Amino acid sequence: MDRDQLAQALMTTFLEELEGHIAALNRDLLAWEKASSPARAGELIASLLRTVHSVKGASRAVSLTLVEMACHGLEEVVSRVPRNQPTPPEVYELGFAFADALDDARQRLALKQDLSGSPLEALLPQLNAAAHPPAAPTAPKAEALPPPAPSIPVETPPEAPAAAEALPVRVSAQKLDALLARSGELRVASLRLEGRAELLDALREEMTLLRPQLQGAAEASARRVETRLAQLARELAGDRLALSHAVGGLDEEVRRSRTLPFAEACAGLERAVRDVARGAGKQVRLEVDGGALELDRSLLQGLREPLLHLVRNAVAHGLEGPEERRRAGKPEEGRVTLAARLSGGRVQVSVEDDGRGLDLEAIRAQARARGWEVPEDSAIAARLIFQPGLSTASKVTAVSGRGVGLDVVRSQVESLRGSVDVAFRPGEGTRFVLDVPLTLSTLRVLLVSAGGQRFALPAESVERLLRLAPQEVREVEGRQMWPAEDALIPITSLATVLGLAASPPRARLATVVLTAGHLRAALGVDEVLAEQEVLVRGLGPRVRRARHVSGTAVLPDGRMALLLHPASLVRAAEGRPLTPLFPALSVRKVRQRILLADDSPTTRALEQSLLEAAGYEVLPCADGAEAWERLQNVGADALVSDVEMPRMDGFALTEAVRTSPRFSRLPVVLVTARDLPEDKARGLGVGASAYLVKSTFDQTHLLETLRRLL
Repeated sequence: MDRDQLAQALMTTFLEELEGHIAALNRDLLAWEKASSPARAGELIASLLRTVHSVKGASRAVSLTLVEMACHGLEEVVSRVPRNQPTPPEVYELGFAFADALDDARQRLALKQDLSGSPLEALLPQLNAAAHPPAAPTAPKAEALPPPAPSIPVETPPEAPAAAEALPVRVSAQKLDALLARSGELRVASLRLEGRAELLDALREEMTLLRPQLQGAAEASARRVETRLAQLARELAGDRLALSHAVGGLDEEVRRSRTLPFAEACAGLERAVRDVARGAGKQVRLEVDGGALELDRSLLQGLREPLLHLVRNAVAHGLEGPEERRRAGKPEEGRVTLAARLSGGRVQVSVEDDGRGLDLEAIRAQARARGWEVPEDSAIAARLIFQPGLSTASKVTAVSGRGVGLDVVRSQVESLRGSVDVAFRPGEGTRFVLDVPLTLSTLRVLLVSAGGQRFALPAESVERLLRLAPQEVREVEGRQMWPAEDALIPITSLATVLGLAASPPRARLATVVLTAGHLRAALGVDEVLAEQEVLVRGLGPRVRRARHVSGTAVLPDGRMALLLHPASLVRAAEGRPLTPLFPALSVRKVRQRILLADDSPTTRALEQSLLEAAGYEVLPCADGAEAWERLQNVGADALVSDVEMPRMDGFALTEAVRTSPRFSRLPVVLVTARDLPEDKARGLGVGASAYLVKSTFDQTHLLETLRRLL
């Protein structure tokens, strides 16, 4: 390795270490600011100085003189802090400014940028001035900070590890990601081997069926082949089992190497709470529940920005100031709680405050001002805050007022194949819940087909599978709904949501009920294909964002399927009215009118009852002349008529209809006792659409004929 390569390797290691040191600086500074005793403050000062000393030594190794000088300046400042007196607030501010400037320097160095003009360079004079304050001419002893305290050991020799495996090893996140990807591919290969085993079993069955048909040497050869196939199947089963165990163990170990405690991911949030609270003149305490829960590093990295925004939002918007909290009978110090818990194969992370809750009226007013539809239901109206551009802040500040907040939170959470929801209690607080998968690399999915394509749906979001008939669907305010046990669930076609060509209607349609938080929707699909575990891949840099799609699923046979996002699909289904799943329902919304002509009161009453039970509006008439008059006055969608009637028989009525420009296309069904061939020929000759004979009359024949004609 030449000198340049060595310098680059050292810089990479330095930047990886620096990220941890910055987190330690913020953690110790926050704890020091809240220290309840001089002894505790002394411990934190010692820890802080050890961290700064480590950074100084590492920066000297990579020739970062500016970082080294800044570290030395902070050491001088902290060393002069009195041990038995209150620490000046300026010291804390310098410490936090140093941590921020150091983080900025880390980002610049990662991008191979120069540190000249950086915040760290601007901070250096302040550190030097605080470390070496000018002596007052009239009072030499009145210094801004007292002389340095007795030296504090900055490094403690570590104890010898009990075993070599106890030594920590630093591995880059990129290497762990690559290792996890390879592990996932190996798992898919293991699943593919199961398919090969099934193929071998099928071949054995075919050979078993074929052997009895053979004779002599052919039968003996077939028996030997069958024996070898059985042996191969046993060996393959053993290899498959061993590979499955090895892959499972490797996958578990890789996942463990990538996990971090949830509390570690929340470490930077306490600093954000402190800064926003001080700027707003509020007193806030951040609490973390479930901090020991181990979660995937990539997942925590993806949650960092959404959690940061929600925490800052809770302090800036949710919590009241001390005076307002006193008037409301609350403690002056507000509380923001982060909690993480497992729920099946998913993780639920909540951000809750004990503030004033959401201002629904302000949210509705902002929505109306933008011309949006404002729902009456409070829970649905509260979700409007996730829409782009909506902000209820009265003025623009560093943390609010621009309307680019919670929609970004939702977008980032959905990029993790998750969902976000909100609930609140007026005057008591607000709670955001982020629901995300436990792992981002492999996933159990339900494979479905829609619009001639194959798609994957996360199995944990599938509530149930149905096969619905049109009569099981209801229309409510122009929307098709499926009546579940506890609610009406909107229903539409997956192909329609995705903008694909819908398949022809079926008697019973396969339907998937999806859940996303508290929302549900039923999506009709062409067919449900299978449920299996797949390897998840991103869309790639060329496809930054596709509507309703969160990634690609690599199937065990090597083929690909688009992985759909349940929350996005559910919102589309519950939003604006979409193309109906069963088009016939929309037709039935306006009852079709049937003109019924028969001179027999009994027959007329029987047919009227039959047609009305089928959902038609029926206009009964005593003969053809009355039917023709009413047809011209009110119109109809179809005519059902007897043939033998006074004043105007069915043949004459049909002929009058066909010669009328207005009703020439009207369906006409003749129902008569005349069963002679010449009568049927005459009826069809004058233009009847169908001819039914009463002697063989069946009520289903009439209804099926009308359905076909209408």
